Formats: sequence, structure tokens, C-alpha cells
Amino acid sequence: MGRILAIDYGKKRSGIAVSDILQLIANGLTTVPTHTLLDFVLSYVSNERVDRIIVGLPKQMNNELSDNMKNIEPFVRSLKKRLPDIPVEFVDERFTSVLAHRTMIDAGLKKKDRQNKGLVDEISATIILQSYLESRRFSKL
Repeated sequence: MGRILAIDYGKKRSGIAVSDILQLIANGLTTVPTHTLLDFVLSYVSNERVDRIIVGLPKQMNNELSDNMKNIEPFVRSLKKRLPDIPVEFVDERFTSVLAHRTMIDAGLKKKDRQNKGLVDEISATIILQSYLESRRFSKL
């Protein structure tokens, strides 16, 4: 069994999270500049077995896709073209930034640390992945 990789795609930087090999727990991996994201994913996949890639789907409260989707779609097309054997799925990412900030507060991070946007993106990717893992687990019940 391989890992599941999750991406919180942003215009400037993207958060990355990865599951354990049993696909039970999501862990933050890193944040990378978005212009290097495809190279990062290709490198990671060449070193680790990845069964699936999850990408945050940017929806607004009215259920419409946000403007960032115009940046995400070409990235996902490139990803599918370069890694045709790895399924790529979208997962609703609404509220992940809010949940990431709440997680940082609950963890006792100082205000200065909570302003680290890269950390927020990494935690957001972790939340996206954990919600995916949990929804998959509950659908098997």
C-alpha cells in the first residue's frame, strides 16, 4: 500500500500533506513555491509509492468554484499527463484555512507563528487529507 499525497494549491505557495503507508493518518509534509510544485510532486513520487493524489477544490460559500480554479486546472492536467497511473481527486477545501488557524491556536502557537502562511498552507493540506481519509473510512462502514 502506498501513501496518499494532498495538495492545498495556492497562487504563491502550496501546502503538501501525506498519509502514512496504511492510509490512516495525515501528516503535514512541507510548503513549496507553487511554480516548483509539479517538480516537487514528480520527485516525491519517484522516491515514495503514492497511490492517489488529492487536490483541494476551492469552492465559495455559494458552492461556486473560486477564481483560483483557473490556476489549479492546468496544474492537475499536467499532473495527470505526467503521472497517468496515479488517480487525482478533488476534495472540497472550504473552511480549511479557518480550521488551520483554529488548530494553531489550540496547539498554543504564538501569534507570530500563526502568521506563518506557509505553515497555514501545510496544515490546510493536512486537514484536506485527513477529511478525505475519514470520509473514505466512514463510507466503508
